[in-house]
Amino acid sequence: MDAGNDAPAGKEEGEEKLLSNFIQDIIDKDMEENTYGGRVHTRFPPEPNGYLHVGHAKSICLNFGIAAQNKGKTNLRFDDTNPSKEDTEYVESIMEDVRWLGFDWEDRMFYASDYFEQLYDYAVELIKNGKAYVCDLSSEEIRQYRGTLTEPGKNSPYRDRSIEENIDLFTRMRNGEFPDGSKVLRAKIDMASPNLNMRDPVLYRILRATHHRTKDKWCIYPMYDYAHPLSDYIEGITHSICTLEFEDHRPLYDWCLNELNLKSAPKQIEFARLNLNYTITSKRKLLELVKGGYVRGWDDPRMPTISGLRRRGYTPEAIRDFCSRIGVAKADSTVDIGLLEHCIREDLNKRATRVMAVLRPLKVIIDNYPDDYEEEFAAENNPEDPNAGSRMVPFSKVIYIERDDFMEDPPKKFFRLSPGNEVRLKHAYFIKCESVVKDEKTGEIIELHVSYDPATRGGNAPDGRKVKGTLHWVSAKHGINAEVRLYESLFTVPNPGEEKEGMDYKDNLNPDSLEVLTDCKLEPSLKNADSKGRYQFLRIGYFCADFRDFSNERPVFNRIVGLKDSWAKVSKE
Repeated sequence: MDAGNDAPAGKEEGEEKLLSNFIQDIIDKDMEENTYGGRVHTRFPPEPNGYLHVGHAKSICLNFGIAAQNKGKTNLRFDDTNPSKEDTEYVESIMEDVRWLGFDWEDRMFYASDYFEQLYDYAVELIKNGKAYVCDLSSEEIRQYRGTLTEPGKNSPYRDRSIEENIDLFTRMRNGEFPDGSKVLRAKIDMASPNLNMRDPVLYRILRATHHRTKDKWCIYPMYDYAHPLSDYIEGITHSICTLEFEDHRPLYDWCLNELNLKSAPKQIEFARLNLNYTITSKRKLLELVKGGYVRGWDDPRMPTISGLRRRGYTPEAIRDFCSRIGVAKADSTVDIGLLEHCIREDLNKRATRVMAVLRPLKVIIDNYPDDYEEEFAAENNPEDPNAGSRMVPFSKVIYIERDDFMEDPPKKFFRLSPGNEVRLKHAYFIKCESVVKDEKTGEIIELHVSYDPATRGGNAPDGRKVKGTLHWVSAKHGINAEVRLYESLFTVPNPGEEKEGMDYKDNLNPDSLEVLTDCKLEPSLKNADSKGRYQFLRIGYFCADFRDFSNERPVFNRIVGLKDSWAKVSKE
């Protein structure tokens, strides 16, 4: 089977409708004032130090969507300024995720490392303008000198070095004459600024690490807050859309552009990041889960990564719909994961083929059914789609039903199978339980004997009698064995990342986040399941073939989401 990537949505499909929001209002004003000559040019600038998660999906949809809405362009740019944490694996995964979500950067894929020489030249210009200096303080000393929110910082003893000395030292930093961490280049701004980001921030540090693109050419690397605005400017970005944590960094963004006297400078705009309950989106913590073996890799279906959601069976349409529904706000908030699950249910309800699968099988023998007789029943593929057609499902004397669909001593409102009770088999016949076979040692029910009414073929009785229960089933002779993985939330509490004394976020991991069922019985149509297909297992939920592990000899399916939709009920109320 292939990697399970859906074909990228075309440009029109990827351009989700965006309601009016404060970012669009800013763009509208810039259009009226001809700030950028009628241009709108955004960028999505991930760091290649991990896999993208559902929060990045919101940023991707926003940056590509707002540009498309204004007939503009969007760049994909990798902020590869920290080689010690970056890898080509992450670059490739990010490209795959953006494409899978349905967006196209066309020929506009860039790297911050493309601009290393130009960024260095800009730093030299800042030194010449008396706006940057080489500092010998250690990182700990820099923190001590910076002050606090209530106390101003104090100047570095190296702040008043001459321009000539700073240029000489910075050149020698580039040439590799000094050890890592021994010197940095700092902006000369204001150590008494109420904004700590403006208290002579570091612009360059010495770091000997092999870069995934430039190899060992450089031993000094620009800091994000310096590389970010200048990379935006070099690429002609007009609106630099960032998450809210960068709001306090905006004065430094503007300072870099203003001090270099760069015209038609981009404008940084901040929006609230996506916080999802029962979920962690910190790349550092996600990396810990991967490296610590708490999950089975970045694309584990329990992970909130885009690759994890893809492997779980989520569709790009559902994720784009989710991002559209949560909207764009200025203030942080937490979104109920039930909304994301509602979006995938709503999408799959329209497209998923209905099939029968028994996850915890109980053997049922139809005593009065002919021993060697077989027949087929027509089953609709999707009642929501009249063009989906139907398929033939085989039936025989021995079938499997769900173990939970039988009770020997049922409560009053149990309408499934019980001794002497009659139920309908979906698409097939009425059956009545006649006897129960148990394991002599354990007392466990291992087999049921039932009778069927041949006159009820298709599921209705000619005499008009009614039954209250309808069960799904699989023919024992024709069904296939499969492994089914039932996924739940990775965490047991709504805010697993909340810092509590004496507790680690991993203490909130859900021990029941994965249940593997190895003896499931599926109707034979699923033997050659489509790796890109999604299916509704009748009465159970939505499932997909696991495109990493599935084979015709060993079918493996992942539960995407159950059928119960609490969000739809809450929304209706």
